[in-house]
Amino acid sequence: MAESVLQNLDADGVLTLTLNRPEVRNAFDDTQIALLTGIVLKAERNQAVRVIVLTGSGDTFCAGGDIGWMKKTSGLDKGQNYEDALRLAELMSVLNAIGKPTIARVNGPAFGGGVGLIACCDIAIASEAAAFALSEVRLGLVPAVISPYVIAALGVRQSRRYMLTGERFDAARAAHLGLIHEAVSADALDDHVAHIVAMLLKGGPMALRESKELIALVSHTDRSSNQTISRRTAEIIAQIRVSPEGQEGLGAFLEKRKPSWEH
Repeated sequence: MAESVLQNLDADGVLTLTLNRPEVRNAFDDTQIALLTGIVLKAERNQAVRVIVLTGSGDTFCAGGDIGWMKKTSGLDKGQNYEDALRLAELMSVLNAIGKPTIARVNGPAFGGGVGLIACCDIAIASEAAAFALSEVRLGLVPAVISPYVIAALGVRQSRRYMLTGERFDAARAAHLGLIHEAVSADALDDHVAHIVAMLLKGGPMALRESKELIALVSHTDRSSNQTISRRTAEIIAQIRVSPEGQEGLGAFLEKRKPSWEH
């Protein structure tokens, strides 16, 4: 079985991480979450790594949670769901807090948790073919563990729209909202990412790290508060996953029918 996260570290210290589950549109499950968390933590300690680029294989960035994993969580009790959600919360926290610059190379659609991954990266460049959605409410769920990072990217006002409607928006809209920094043609994506990488490599590693710490300090989202937020958001999603509405929403999605609140 192929690795669900491909790693490539080049001579310049650029570590490219590719979500590699194209058969499920790079949707993540608990195994991939644990693997990616470990890779990012290892990269933090590796002095050879200067910049991290996160992307997806094929024509999708990340479709969020894998259906099989979501189906499994629907059968867990609240305590088990809490522990499961904490692992995703840890991934988001680790990616958000890493002291090295991160770039989301958004090669295609990103939904749910995929939007969270983008929001946790320092810089995001997307193909104009990409589409985005925070569609959890349509499954009777909430984008709990990704919410601190998505709200930081979109702002409260826009989050109130897109988290509540679950509607899709295109790359141009994502750039306008602040989720991504640029929307470019698919052919130009690699060149734009390479340009950003080159700019980052001009900065001193310590200066880059301290700049990230400074931004976190000034914006009042330091690492200690991240841990508290992670626990609370994991508790929220665990509770709603086992609720009647969460069970109905996920059941409807898996059974390819409309949930009861759409009738």
